[in-house]
Amino acid sequence: MKNFTKLLLGSLVLFSLSGCTAGDMITSYTSISDQSETTLQNTSETPKQRVYMDEIKGTLKDFTGATLTMESQEQTYVFDLSEATLECEDGMITGDEISVIYEGQLSNKDTSTVKALKVVDDFHKKNQLEVRKAYGEVQSLTPNTITIKNKKGKTATYPITGTEQYYQNGIRTGVWVYIHFKGKFASSQNTQSSSLNASHLKVLSISDIDPLTLPDPTPTPDPAQVSADASAKEQQIHAEIQNISLNTLTVLPSGSDSTINVDLSQIPSYFKGGTAPGSYVTITCTGQFQGNSLDGVTVTAVTGDDPDSLGSREITSSVSGTIIGHTANTVTLQTGDGATITCFTEGAKDTSTSNMESGAGICITFDPTKSKNSNIYTSIKIQDA
Repeated sequence: MKNFTKLLLGSLVLFSLSGCTAGDMITSYTSISDQSETTLQNTSETPKQRVYMDEIKGTLKDFTGATLTMESQEQTYVFDLSEATLECEDGMITGDEISVIYEGQLSNKDTSTVKALKVVDDFHKKNQLEVRKAYGEVQSLTPNTITIKNKKGKTATYPITGTEQYYQNGIRTGVWVYIHFKGKFASSQNTQSSSLNASHLKVLSISDIDPLTLPDPTPTPDPAQVSADASAKEQQIHAEIQNISLNTLTVLPSGSDSTINVDLSQIPSYFKGGTAPGSYVTITCTGQFQGNSLDGVTVTAVTGDDPDSLGSREITSSVSGTIIGHTANTVTLQTGDGATITCFTEGAKDTSTSNMESGAGICITFDPTKSKNSNIYTSIKIQDA
């Protein structure tokens, strides 16, 4: 008891010296306790923030790689897709019926108040995308585009990356071809324009005959009937596509360090997986091929490798360009020949230094077999261009 009395007196002396009374200490403690209880009470009473999600259905009008324009009930909406995933079976094809799933509350046409999460096919589609056909005169041909002029004089440049092509009578300016595609031409403010916007269609095939029907393979001749003249003996050259410009196919023969140009204007040509740089063709010819020139050689046919018969590690089709936009699972390129190409990035080996930033140049190895009906291509590898 004496010890407790001494301790109490000592404490009072300390309080006195510090300018605090026992009442002050109790008051201070009471105040802190009240604040703590108030804080706990406020914390427990604060409602959890609710996440509001909804969707809007409509028709795709345009897609730039990072933004989407759609029309719903005669209203136009523009969504930022930089953090959204694209999950439409046919890709981003103009005229397709889609749904945008978003977070937040949409106020009239102001999409800045919401965050787009996904773009998916409209579950209640009224109209499936039909396969349509165009017929026109060839103006130009590149690895990723073909431009034709129809009978009404209107021109259209179609995206043809990885598209099956067969030219039974060769390809050149003035040849008339059939183009099978899905989607609708993007609307234009100028109805008198001489060109049609085909940038977001999905081209399924191109051929100078309709339907596209390949001839039966030529039977292998009896060796006894083959001329002893080596110049008349048929041979095949395996080569890597470097470029195509209308009727001129530039290739690098296997084992050679020099490219050669093949004139396709008068010979049958078939490219099942398109004419993407990096893919391979077999050149059938007669004569003595010296490895770096077609002088003295007569080319009779050109046939692209069949991507359906290749494993993913063997596929070398590529597309290069400048990044113009990206979503959570895609990147969109503007190619040097004027095409806008979107590729899935999920699962691809990415060794590029681009960080998917706009303006960066990249090269994508894609699988044409997984994009037969979609205009979004499946990437295998992404690297700096």
